[in-house]
Amino acid sequence: MKITTAAALALGLATLSGCTTMDEGGADATASTTMVGGAEMYPSRNIIENAVNSRDHTTLVAAVKAAGLVDTLSGPGPFTVFAPTNDAFAKLPAGTVDTLLQPANLGTLQSILTYHVVAGRVTAADLLKLIKAGGGTARLTTVQGGQLTASVMNGVVMLTDAKGGVAHVTQADVMQSNGVIHVTDAVSLPG
Repeated sequence: MKITTAAALALGLATLSGCTTMDEGGADATASTTMVGGAEMYPSRNIIENAVNSRDHTTLVAAVKAAGLVDTLSGPGPFTVFAPTNDAFAKLPAGTVDTLLQPANLGTLQSILTYHVVAGRVTAADLLKLIKAGGGTARLTTVQGGQLTASVMNGVVMLTDAKGGVAHVTQADVMQSNGVIHVTDAVSLPG
């Protein structure tokens, strides 16, 4: 469960904004900082150390803290986190976030957060290769145990969750010392 918790935290704390499409080359973000939510993300810092500074990911950070995943996502990883923005959480039905943050719903919150995390460091270039090798789709097994289906439309990577919801990657390859974050515009939900 330690990996699951770490994956969930990575999702919650890794916050990024912008509108970047993935290309075959992928960006090498290890050499420089990237701006996410008005803050510089340093590739020498871990997911948590960076995420807490993004004003676009305050909901995710609050969820990671409530789920008890901060220490895990500060660990060595590596993790690939598909990190929804505050606007992504705002698209959920009214009251959903408040309900998930209640202590009685800890298990559900951890499940949702870890559904956004894949073990290992999967860059945009890696993901595009997997999609190509899969004939247009790639199935990613999350730390939660469920699957996300990745595909590309008009140069944008899309993630389809177990319930049929679709999230678009809006900023790719935000490198961290313990993984990589890809910012998304929707919260993915496990089955």
